[in-house]
Amino acid sequence: MTMTSEAIAHIAARTLAHYEHHADEFWRGTRDHDVSQNIAALLHYIEAPPPFELLDFGCGPGRDLKTFKELGHHPTGLEGAERLATMARAYSGCEVLQQNFLELNLPAAHFDGVFANAVLFHVPSQALPRILEELHATLKPGGVLFSSNPRGDGREGWSGERYGTFHDWQAWRTYLSAAGFVELTHYYRPAGLPFEAQPWLASVWRKPTV
Repeated sequence: MTMTSEAIAHIAARTLAHYEHHADEFWRGTRDHDVSQNIAALLHYIEAPPPFELLDFGCGPGRDLKTFKELGHHPTGLEGAERLATMARAYSGCEVLQQNFLELNLPAAHFDGVFANAVLFHVPSQALPRILEELHATLKPGGVLFSSNPRGDGREGWSGERYGTFHDWQAWRTYLSAAGFVELTHYYRPAGLPFEAQPWLASVWRKPTV
């Protein structure tokens, strides 16, 4: 079913309101998550000389922003929930753009890498192609996009106050390829567990140089 622009805007506003109202709880629940495998996956494929210009897309309270900064890179955060954006600035000391994913204003060909960890699954599938095209545009030629999302069978809808879309690998690859990205690798998390115990699908993509 085709959604109206008003319906998509409502999804974004309601999901962001959840994070706004539960910012402290969200920070307590995620601050100690180990995503070093994902960070390493992004950095491994960037071919530009360091330090890298990085965009942490949906940075939350700033956990990974701080890690990127401590590794010597130049990270910028982007977060839609005002409280989380404020927390991220205070915790990481980095610039954080407060932008709704549906109303992005990103510099063209600016970033060596985009880190979209546990965030793009909140985007309704109808809006996803445009957002992926905007992430493609903000990367430098040869730049790298990392994404991690809960895997599923294509269903989307509300889980409490948050909207989610749960792609399988074939569908996710179709979306990213259509946006102009070239596949580098994908894997499931957490590492070392049977497939049925790995709910996260991670993937790495490159923007072609020509």
